[in-house]
Amino acid sequence: MSSAPTETPAVATTSYAALGRDGGGGPRPDARRRLTPLVQDSDRRWGWIGPLLVTALAGVLRLWQLGRPNALLFDETYYAKDAYSMLVHGYVRDTVDKADERILRGDLDRLFTDSASFYVHPDLGKWLIAAGEQVFGMDSFGWRVAAAVVGTLMVLVLARLVRRLTGSTLLGCAAGLLLCFDGLHFVMSRLALLDIFLAFFLLCAVACLAADRDWGRLRMARALPPPPPSASPSSVSAVSGALRPHPSVSGASRPHPSVSGASRPHPSVSGALSPWAFGPVRGLLLRPWRVAAGVCFGLACATKWSGAFVLVAFGLLTWGWDSSARRAIGVRWPVWKSALVDSLPALGSLVVVALLVYVASWGSWLANAGEFEDRLGSDWGSYVQQDASGTEEIAQSLRSLWHFHREVWGFHTGDGLADETHPYMSDPRGWLIVNRPVGIDANPDIQPGEQGCSAPDNCIEQVLAIGTPVLWWGGVAALLASLFFWLGARDWRFGLALIGVLSSWLPWWRFSERPIFFFYAVSLVPFTIIAVTLVLGKVLGPPGASARRRRWGAAVAGAFVLAVAANFAFFHPILTDGLLSNEDWLDRMWFTRWI
Repeated sequence: MSSAPTETPAVATTSYAALGRDGGGGPRPDARRRLTPLVQDSDRRWGWIGPLLVTALAGVLRLWQLGRPNALLFDETYYAKDAYSMLVHGYVRDTVDKADERILRGDLDRLFTDSASFYVHPDLGKWLIAAGEQVFGMDSFGWRVAAAVVGTLMVLVLARLVRRLTGSTLLGCAAGLLLCFDGLHFVMSRLALLDIFLAFFLLCAVACLAADRDWGRLRMARALPPPPPSASPSSVSAVSGALRPHPSVSGASRPHPSVSGASRPHPSVSGALSPWAFGPVRGLLLRPWRVAAGVCFGLACATKWSGAFVLVAFGLLTWGWDSSARRAIGVRWPVWKSALVDSLPALGSLVVVALLVYVASWGSWLANAGEFEDRLGSDWGSYVQQDASGTEEIAQSLRSLWHFHREVWGFHTGDGLADETHPYMSDPRGWLIVNRPVGIDANPDIQPGEQGCSAPDNCIEQVLAIGTPVLWWGGVAALLASLFFWLGARDWRFGLALIGVLSSWLPWWRFSERPIFFFYAVSLVPFTIIAVTLVLGKVLGPPGASARRRRWGAAVAGAFVLAVAANFAFFHPILTDGLLSNEDWLDRMWFTRWI
C-alpha cells in the first residue's frame, strides 16, 4: 500500500500532508487515510452474521442448566433477595430469619420485615436481577437469567468492537470466541452478582467511544480538500471511503449537511492552517456516540462505583484521541486546543450525562426516602421533616441520599473491613496470573453410589470462579506486547486495551489487605482479550504478506484459539457443578492456591 510523498513541497504545506514517519520507519499515511476508519469498507452483512453466530453459541453455553445448583450461591444471598424486595416493595427491606431456606422451598410470603435495609452498592444491578425474577419467578433460574443474558450480549459487543478496531470480521469473531470460552466470564454470567453488569456497561461505553472516534475522524476526513495531483493513485483510492457518506453518520445517500461532503472543503482546512486555527469545530460539538458512552458509564457507576475509575481513564484517553486527530490535519498546539473545543463538550457528554443517569438510577430510593430516614436517619441531622412536601421534600430526599452515600463510602473505606478475612480473598496484584480463584459452591464428599458417583472413593461437585488459564496467561504476554505496539509503534488500539485493563485493575491495589475477590477481575477480561486479538492480528500478518506467511500466521492464531477452547472444555465441570472423581478434580487443581 503506497503512501503520500513526504518531500513534495506542494503537499507538505497542506493539511493532508504525511506528517512524519510511522512506528516501523516508513512514511506515515496522509491525514485523509489515517482519519478513515478501518471498518469503513468491510462486509457489513458478515460483520453481523459472524458475531451473532458466536453470540448464539455463548448464549447456549450460559443458559444450559442455568438453574443448577438450586441454591443461593455466595453473594446471591444478598442480591437475589434485595432484588426481590425492590420488586415487591420498591426498596430494599431486611429479611426475616431463615429466608434462604424458605425461598428454596418456594415459600415467598412475608420474607421481609418493615424496616429499610442498609446496603452498599447502587440499585441498577439489583433491578436487572429483579427483572429476571419478575419474568421467570423467584427461583435460581429467575435470579440468574439477567446475568446470563447480559454476559451473552457482551460477546456480541466485544466481537463488533474488535471488528471496528481491526477492520476484520474474522478477528472480531475470534475475540467473541475467546470471551465465550473464558471460565471467569462464564461463571459470572451464571450468577446473580453485580460484576457482570458492571463489565457489560463498561464494555459498551468503550465501544461507544471507539465508534465516536471513527465518527469524528470521518467528519474531519470529509472536511479535508481532495489530494493534490502529485498524490499517488493508490493513496487517493485508499481514502475514497471518506468521500462517500457513511450510513452511520449521514443515514442517507447524500453527504451529511454538517460535514459538507468532500466536494466543498471545510474553510479552516482548505489550505495550510494558520497558527491559530483549530480545525473543524461546529460539526463536532454534539457527538451522539459520546453521549451514548456517557449513558453507559452512568449505568456502570449505577451498578458499582468502581466504574468511575474507567470513566476518568477513558475521558483522558479520548482527549488524546481528539488532539491526535487535530494534529493529523495540521493544527498547531493540538493538545491545548483540543482541551478547549473537544474536551469541554466531552465533559458534558460523558461526566454530566453519566451523573444524571446515576442519580436517576436511584429513583426508587428517592421515592421511598422516608423509609430510610426512619430506619437510618437518626444521625443524618435535624433537617428531616416528616411533613415535607413539594420541592422541600425533593431537596430533603436528595440530601438523605447524599447521607446514605456517605455511609456507604464509610463502609468501603473505613476500618470496619480492615481486619476482616475470607478464605477466598485474593491479592489483586496476582489476578492476571489467576492467583486465587473463588470457590462459589462445593459438595466435596459425595460417596460412591450416591448421585451417580462411580469412583472407588468420594466424588466432588464444584463451581469455581476461575479464568481459563491458557487465555489469561497468554493475555499477560499480549499486554506486555501491547506496551511496545502502543508506545513504540504508536498503535492507538493497543492503548485502548491497556487503559481498559489498568483502569479496571489498578484501583483495587489500594485495598489489597481487605477481602476482595478474583471475580472482580471480570471487568478487565474483555480488554485483555482485545489485546490478545490485536496481537493475533499481528501474527496473521498484513493483507499484503506472502501466502506462506499468512498460512503460518493463521495456523498459530487458530491454534491459540483452539487451545483456549480445549482448556475451557477441560475446566467446564468445575465451572458448572459437574460430578468429578476426587482424582479428576485434583487434575484440574494445578496449584495449591486453587483449592
